[in-house]
Amino acid sequence: MQDYLKKYEEYLTTEKNASANTLSSYMRDLRQYSDYLDRTGAADIVNADRDVIAEYLEKLTEAGKSAATVTRSVASIKSFYAYLITLGVVETNPCKNVTAVKVERKLPQILTGQEVELLLQQPKCTDMKGYRDKAMLELLYATGIRVTELISLDEANVNLGAGFIRCFSKAKERIIPLYPGAIKALTDYIQNIRPNMIANEQETALFVNMNGERMTRQGFWKIIKHYQEKAQIEKDITPHTLRHSFATHLLENGADLKSIQEMLGHADISSTQIYAQLANQHLKDVYNKYHPKA
Repeated sequence: MQDYLKKYEEYLTTEKNASANTLSSYMRDLRQYSDYLDRTGAADIVNADRDVIAEYLEKLTEAGKSAATVTRSVASIKSFYAYLITLGVVETNPCKNVTAVKVERKLPQILTGQEVELLLQQPKCTDMKGYRDKAMLELLYATGIRVTELISLDEANVNLGAGFIRCFSKAKERIIPLYPGAIKALTDYIQNIRPNMIANEQETALFVNMNGERMTRQGFWKIIKHYQEKAQIEKDITPHTLRHSFATHLLENGADLKSIQEMLGHADISSTQIYAQLANQHLKDVYNKYHPKA
């Protein structure tokens, strides 16, 4: 089993070009499945059938695992057996007809316009860190880009004169406009602050940490949590919260789903349609709060 797992991990890395998060999730699921087979002696990898897998998934549910976790485990195991079929190790996929647990899709949390303003007001432009953090938060809300895309930006990806950024994700480029406040924050940072922060003149990263090197994902998470606490916003704010808020606020103000899809970089419009639900829910909340008969 361990040999097959190692080969599968190499396959995901080299041939499927799986992201670090996908690789980590799939391999964790499969190692847990492998441990279960070893511990119970229910079957080995080759002889495991649908009933063995169904029983394993039932054990996960009994152990308190969420529906989302169980559903992901189904996908991981099914993908693994599909790979074993290509190797000729098994003839059929025992996970093929296993029904995944239906996951109720929760609407993502968004910030109100007032909460966004409060958050953006927190970085104080009194030192280099304040200017940098202000530019990062303004850019994130202005464009709705992912945190990975944010920290991957180079200085050359910003066109201050034309007021847009060039963002790359999965070899695809998209152009996203900037509002005036974000342009000003970026201008202040790029022209006056960044030259004094970078460790060397060859550094291409747009945003750098206090050591002058490219900002990390973990570093930015700490920054946004810091300003959430300063703003005393009770909602759990993540970089994706600003992405969701960006899309929902655009929709509420009349933007069409197709344009939002392009700016977010969604391959399928169905991924963008959840923001229509968010906008409708927000309107319902406003109605219930302010209508005298509600």
